[in-house]
Amino acid sequence: MEPIWKCRYCGFESDLWSKYYWCCPRCSKPLDIIYKRKFEPETRVRGLRRYSSLLPFVPEKSLGEGNTPLINYRDGGREILFKLEYLNPSGSFKDRGSSLAIYYGFKMGYRGIVEDTSGNTGLSVTLYSSFYGLKSIIYMPRNAPLGKKVLIKALGGEIVEASSRYEASRIVLENIRDRFYVAHTWSYFYILGASTIAYEVYEEYGVPDLVIAPVGSGGLFLGLIRGFKNLYDLGVTRKIPRFIAVQGVSVHPLFKRMKGYSLEGDSSLADGIMVSNPPRLEEIYEELVSVKGDVVLVDNKDIINAMKDLYERGFIVEPTSATVWAGYKKIRRENLGESVLMPLTGSGLKTIDLIEKYLMAHGP
Repeated sequence: MEPIWKCRYCGFESDLWSKYYWCCPRCSKPLDIIYKRKFEPETRVRGLRRYSSLLPFVPEKSLGEGNTPLINYRDGGREILFKLEYLNPSGSFKDRGSSLAIYYGFKMGYRGIVEDTSGNTGLSVTLYSSFYGLKSIIYMPRNAPLGKKVLIKALGGEIVEASSRYEASRIVLENIRDRFYVAHTWSYFYILGASTIAYEVYEEYGVPDLVIAPVGSGGLFLGLIRGFKNLYDLGVTRKIPRFIAVQGVSVHPLFKRMKGYSLEGDSSLADGIMVSNPPRLEEIYEELVSVKGDVVLVDNKDIINAMKDLYERGFIVEPTSATVWAGYKKIRRENLGESVLMPLTGSGLKTIDLIEKYLMAHGP
């Protein structure tokens, strides 16, 4: 079966390579990519290319994305599995999705790339655009971390600043023209990229009892769930982990969808998950319910304390990454099983200004 675009809402279908759609042309909802899967890892390669049998295509070239370390840590009688996604080429898990998305855009003949982002995706998109000789224009909030802006410019990307993440998303739609709009909050490429994290964890460790992951637009979360579900559906594994989503109190649409109410507080340090209206919210909610999952909220104080803990253990992460440990600390006394997987999503080396301002101000 050749891969196709498919809309789960209105039934629209189209060959994947016939035309690029960042959303459904009929109903404007997110699109999925449907294709045949089998579990036959390529033994001589690592990273995404190892899982060509589980992906609709793999890039011809690689910057070494994927194949990140899995570090075991004991918390009492429980095994904690930290997946060091911040060691990807641009310093975040986004590289798994960007490697697929930008390669696809390149093969489809685009020579210009546009994207709206709070930081990590912009840097990742710029890196892979440069890799393929493409020009990138990144729309991002003025208050995005300085380190990410500097690196985007160093890689040859052009930055257009906006008053907020919402405004950046609005403006980019007016300036797409003939460029490839990555649209990572909508894109199935980022779900596919994140699914390879599950495959790597399975091959190195097996299936954990619980997965805790941050949720902004939900690509990482959906990718992890669908990755483990793919292994189960193919008869490779006998169980699917339970999942806990972590959101910040400032912006928590999934929590509100699941619980029916909102809370107040400040989690502005976790800028990477401040997505107020994720296009795939209903999908995230449905998948979370299907794995008997839950949502935990954290604030800036929780994040700062979690960063201190992680730094003491040798993990140099950015604030959004630390939300998983902050969320875990809130539920660690519950029956979570014997093993818990937590992806550490982004490098702290890109947020030195925030670390100096908040973490060091609170003492060593």
